[in-house]
Amino acid sequence: MKIIVIGAHGTIGSAVVRSLEPRHEVVRAARRGPVRVDLADPSSVDRLFTAVPEVDAVVCCAASGGMTPLLSGADEEFTAGLDGKLLGQVHLVRRAVRHVRDGGSITLTSGRFAAPVPGSSWGHLVNAGLEEFVRAAAIEMPRGIRLNVVSPGWVAGTPSAPDDAIPVAEVARAYLELIEGSAQGEIVNPGLTI
Repeated sequence: MKIIVIGAHGTIGSAVVRSLEPRHEVVRAARRGPVRVDLADPSSVDRLFTAVPEVDAVVCCAASGGMTPLLSGADEEFTAGLDGKLLGQVHLVRRAVRHVRDGGSITLTSGRFAAPVPGSSWGHLVNAGLEEFVRAAAIEMPRGIRLNVVSPGWVAGTPSAPDDAIPVAEVARAYLELIEGSAQGEIVNPGLTI
């Protein structure tokens, strides 16, 4: 398969690329590098699909949102998570569906902790919204295209990750199973019970 991985240079994206490359052609996309895309800029998503018009799958590992204190966080911090992580991935799906081949897949990234921690309220809101979008939008996907989301908790190797964080290879395996499998409208929480 020909697969675009957005956020291919990050912790999760790099692991997903490593898991896909032995069996698939991978197009690495990121804010920097030869194939550029920024989820906060829908026109850059259009340029991505102009450069890479037909694929079997699109995987988004790029969307991130920092911890933002509810009462002391700046409005811009909240808006950034909304624009990039939630709306950016929604815009990605709306554009990708025109370029993914019949029976292909689109896999997004949310991410919630098993239990709320201080500073995670906005992240929970954004991620829950994204997960419910996937659940509802999956039934609207044309031509047998599958839409799913991976929702890891703390991932080893990411900033502030605790000692019991999930190994990134286990997270990458979840993406691989969604891309190569038959799941539709699923929210996969590798190593996490919510």
